[in-house]
Amino acid sequence: MAKVIPVILSGGSGTRLWPMSRKAYPKQLLRLTGPNTMLQQTALRVTHLDDPIVVCNQDHRFMVAEQLQEVGISPSNIILEPVARNTAPAIALAAIKALQIDEQAIIAVFPADHLIKNQDTFAEAIDVAVNAASDGKLVTFGIVPNAPETGYGYIRSTGEGASAVQGFVEKPNLETAQSYVDSGEYFWNSGMFVFKASTYLSELEKNQPAMVNACHAALDAAIEDLDFSRVDKDAFSQSPDDSIDYAVMEKTDAAWMVPLDADWSDVGAWSSLWEVMDKDASNNVSLGDVIAEDCSGCLFQSEDQLIAAIGLEDIVVIDTKDAVLVAKKDRVQDVKKIVEKLKSTDRSEHLLHREVYRPWGSYDSIENGERFQVKRITVKPGASLSLQMHHHRAEHWIVVEGTALVEVDEKHLMLTANQSVYIPLGSKHRLTNPGKIPLELIEVQSGTYLGEDDIVRYEDNYGRVEAKIANKQ
Repeated sequence: MAKVIPVILSGGSGTRLWPMSRKAYPKQLLRLTGPNTMLQQTALRVTHLDDPIVVCNQDHRFMVAEQLQEVGISPSNIILEPVARNTAPAIALAAIKALQIDEQAIIAVFPADHLIKNQDTFAEAIDVAVNAASDGKLVTFGIVPNAPETGYGYIRSTGEGASAVQGFVEKPNLETAQSYVDSGEYFWNSGMFVFKASTYLSELEKNQPAMVNACHAALDAAIEDLDFSRVDKDAFSQSPDDSIDYAVMEKTDAAWMVPLDADWSDVGAWSSLWEVMDKDASNNVSLGDVIAEDCSGCLFQSEDQLIAAIGLEDIVVIDTKDAVLVAKKDRVQDVKKIVEKLKSTDRSEHLLHREVYRPWGSYDSIENGERFQVKRITVKPGASLSLQMHHHRAEHWIVVEGTALVEVDEKHLMLTANQSVYIPLGSKHRLTNPGKIPLELIEVQSGTYLGEDDIVRYEDNYGRVEAKIANKQ
């Protein structure tokens, strides 16, 4: 019997959920709807199938691997995309990998950032899709619409169960969307698929042979790094940038659809999160430290400080450590315009949170000014920063909790709580946590330039030496 291999696509940036979701730590890695992240929920949803293949941005590799380990899931492969090329090439990479596992493999493709509340109905729909895929169909899931949604594309299919797709349509206006819902023949396009890996590549070859060739070349030249497959950047960059809908599904004669009514949401905007969350008596969703007086239909989310709101209706307020979003609930699709303005003015808030996650832990820039910066650094047990040097800054490290092994110009020091060390400008240094609990320390930087690109890296446990001068990762 052919293996059914889940493929989890985790390459998105989730800009419409800014400021919580940012390019360096996007939506799928966040705990938006419960104790598990969106990625973890997706992976746990398909544990009845074979071990998953995950396709993700190479900058997220350690966060993705760690989150899956937290819920006891070991992917058969984590494929790292060096550049974004949309869903069709990402799925092609996974399909090629799946065929190396099983020549008859069926792949079930799921974005990492969807919410599905009715797990039993979802599992039943997968079974129906797998049966159709076994007969050579390219199956997608059509979400049974409960409203005239203008933010989704639609699929037309009039049969019951698995049936042939009669057409794909773009995002409609409200009047057209209402007519789709009234007809009972149109379904929201979910972006989830099931098909034989070989069938997908064959259909892709008909329409985008250059894409298939680029993906084969990129994997042939891939480097196996720890648990990851580092796809060759030069080869993968030659692939056309296209979605699976445009590259395959809208062109093939083998497109079929399975209806899915399982309380699904792509949580694509703050209004979507408000819709799927539990609400109080005034129809508000309050996450974090919130006091609301005479407010209704609002979404409040606070990361670490009090939100106090009075007399608001249908408003979204999202507070993070370094940014606050305030918007009308019916305007949250325009959050992406704010992100574009941040990018165009070269502000870091579109890319990074104040607290930045790295393979070895994280750092939080808690204060800065002219010629100084203060960070709180957390290092995981057993982890090390790279052996590095700075041209323009010196550093003081003060241990708050745990044990620090510090290397400075070939000298080694063991520090515990309330002890400190000075790292002169130009000194080679490295920080390691040899203990069994997280190491917490305060770093005080001083110098003429404090940018994260002032790092010369000599040795590293995470494959980042080749750049020599790079961001502190």
